[in-house]
Amino acid sequence: MNRVETREDNLEDRAKPLRSSMSRRSFLGTSLAVGAGTIGGGLLVNAPTARGSGGLTRNDEAILQFLAAAEIIETDLWQQYNELAGIQDSEVPGGTGNPAYTAAVEVLDEDMDQYIHDNTDDEISHFTFLNAYLASKGAEPVNLDQFRTLPSSQATGAQQIGRLTNLMQLTVNTSFWTRYRSDSLNPDFGDTLPQAIPTLAVGQHTAIPRTDADTTDPNFLQAIANTAGFHFAWVEQGGTSLYAALAQRVTHNEVLRILLSIGGTEIMHFQTWQDKAGNAPPLTAVDPVTGVSVTFPDLNADGEILQTNLIMPEPTIFLDRTFPIVSIIRPTETDGAAMGTVNAFTADGLFIGQPPEFFAVLNELAQAADHARHGGRGR
Repeated sequence: MNRVETREDNLEDRAKPLRSSMSRRSFLGTSLAVGAGTIGGGLLVNAPTARGSGGLTRNDEAILQFLAAAEIIETDLWQQYNELAGIQDSEVPGGTGNPAYTAAVEVLDEDMDQYIHDNTDDEISHFTFLNAYLASKGAEPVNLDQFRTLPSSQATGAQQIGRLTNLMQLTVNTSFWTRYRSDSLNPDFGDTLPQAIPTLAVGQHTAIPRTDADTTDPNFLQAIANTAGFHFAWVEQGGTSLYAALAQRVTHNEVLRILLSIGGTEIMHFQTWQDKAGNAPPLTAVDPVTGVSVTFPDLNADGEILQTNLIMPEPTIFLDRTFPIVSIIRPTETDGAAMGTVNAFTADGLFIGQPPEFFAVLNELAQAADHARHGGRGR
């Protein structure tokens, strides 16, 4: 048996297929892709038959469906990173690696390939579980396969398949870095925090080599790897806040347990990537294709607000400015949290090239989650 067949058998073991009709909504259905690459390139699987306990309100259903969509999107982007700089194996198949890019990413930490692999594996498990749980309750799981149309990197190691996300035109908001180091500002109060890497927050930057030509200049290749390092942390800080925000809206204790349990792994991911991003070497590079410049400064040259080893959340204001400062996840404001995530993904450039129908799907899912409140009738 060849290696690909072994990988697909492993994925079949993780998510056994069901045969049933398509949903009335094109973006919800009981046929679920397990991710991008070999995972999403035609292998359709469904939720296992394990049953959860208790009822599921329509509000909880909406929240779980939006989170499943978010995890499918995260899986797609992490799969692209894993194909080029992670470990390709039976757990996370697809791609063959790009040695030059892998070496540049490993400047941030020699174990980056393992971390990328494990984060990818975790995201696969998240959306697969969420869809399985939805199906076990008679609710519709989420399927975004029809939107896997964006191009892949042409660099060595990447699969040539359709993608949900675009990692080659990113505008990365790095204010998360200063947010977790400030003891007096919190976006839940409307505060705006400065960018750690200002040039990443303007223009469009690639976080993966677009072609092998991007690997020929070591300085530019390191800039791509540095961009990826900060993007890793940006993605996972978003999940950290999203689960905490939506947990405040659920009704059923079992659904609350799901959000708290998965949300905790997002926190672990974020802290890992924040630590590694701090190892990005200072440099300035100009994209030879677009002419866009990026500068990664010495983050330890400007005090605690940028200090690289402050990876644990500094105590800050919470709930009321008159209370003592406290170490917390931030933001956790629940109003508009789901749409805020869609808007952040969009501003990041992840969806450049997607059609209006894709945004209509995400907006509908997000609005349903944001309208959810405690209570409601169980299924």
